Amino acid sequence: MITLLYNMKLTKHIFLLLALVAVGNDLMAQEETVIDQVVAVVGKNIIKLSDIENTYGQMRRTQGYVNPKENRCNILESMLISKLLIHKGEIDSVEVSDEEVENQVQFYLKAYLRQYGSKEAMRQATGYTYDEFHDIYFDLLKNRILSQRVEYALTENVKITPAEVSEYFNEIPKDSLPQMPEEYEISEIVIKPSISEEERDRVRTQLAELRERIIKGEKFSMLATLYSEDPGSNKKGGELGFFTRGDMVSEFEAAAFALKPGEVSPIIETSFGFHIIQLIERRGNSINVRHLLLTPKVSSADLLAARVKLDSIVNQVRLGNITFEEAAKQYSDGDSKKQGGVVSNPQTGNNRFTKEEFQQLYPGISLVSMNAGDITNATPMKTSENKDAYRLVKLNKKIPAHQANLTDDYDKILNAALEEAKHKKVTEWCQRMIKNTYIRIADEYQDCNFELNWLKK
Repeated sequence: MITLLYNMKLTKHIFLLLALVAVGNDLMAQEETVIDQVVAVVGKNIIKLSDIENTYGQMRRTQGYVNPKENRCNILESMLISKLLIHKGEIDSVEVSDEEVENQVQFYLKAYLRQYGSKEAMRQATGYTYDEFHDIYFDLLKNRILSQRVEYALTENVKITPAEVSEYFNEIPKDSLPQMPEEYEISEIVIKPSISEEERDRVRTQLAELRERIIKGEKFSMLATLYSEDPGSNKKGGELGFFTRGDMVSEFEAAAFALKPGEVSPIIETSFGFHIIQLIERRGNSINVRHLLLTPKVSSADLLAARVKLDSIVNQVRLGNITFEEAAKQYSDGDSKKQGGVVSNPQTGNNRFTKEEFQQLYPGISLVSMNAGDITNATPMKTSENKDAYRLVKLNKKIPAHQANLTDDYDKILNAALEEAKHKKVTEWCQRMIKNTYIRIADEYQDCNFELNWLKK
């Protein structure tokens, strides 16, 4: 909602940076139907008609009807800005390492593999092989990182004062201020049931038997399909796809990168359970492995004990014997323990949740009828490792739906004002850079109502 406060030229530039790397099967199919041509040149960097048409097609799919001429012109200008930033990065020899690019490439490729299930299925659906996707993404992402690095250097020192935030807000017409949805600020206490040593030994023994079968010649992939408890990989024979250092939990990663092709790891333990790993292929700084995961099960008695413990904690809080914040620091097993249970919104980084955002993370819990200070009863949940646990949720503050204002929405307005100040800085830089840069734009785009003087009139 608050994006309505942004300059429209800025928002479409941000949208483009995301759209440039959305190379999905619809986009690929469209490339085959576009008779390509060079639409613009900035320095030695070109913009093709297919680049514009692919991004325009995505805008139509995500936003519905959009003005064809106006939005194609906006897309082109966003691309011109990006190419100008890339041109500057090339002039200044700004470094972007292949390893850094590869890390981002693997993020997107893994998403496609999860979507299609296998490399072959991805090829059949899109007409592009895994390696062709890799090369397309590598070039796109390297240029995006380069342009972002130059833009960051231009704007890193941009600061605004509270007075400037107020001035920015007061310049927005009152009838243009967005209606903000109801939001919540919350805290939580999470109790994860302990798992008995007997159960841990049972899983280790079972996994050791499976490992021995693999060592004696049975196929890892077959046993992973039959026995692995990782729902994301068991149907693919345990294969995870290529990843680089920093993508996996540290224990798993250390064991995986130490393997030779075909080698099977010892049993390792992570927060997800117990694993054995087999290295399939090493490609530069990336590896592809398959794994077999067995997860120790929480007994009903241990789960009941966790609930009883939470019931005791909430009773002590309600009696005033301990504050919720103190109880969270003392007893919680959740990530927000050190913050006294205060939960950060992973989408925004602040402490507020809309109703929809809250329900995504806390299914089955409603805050609508609660008042500030109210605490839920112990509620079952799944941890990030997909394990059973219980939690309490406290409603710290409820911000009713309202028209945007400086009191309730200062952080959002500050961010919007700061982004506009950065946009102004980049725009001023672009105007100066354009004067001394070779730029050519095709005749059919000469009548665009550009924000910047790309045509040097």
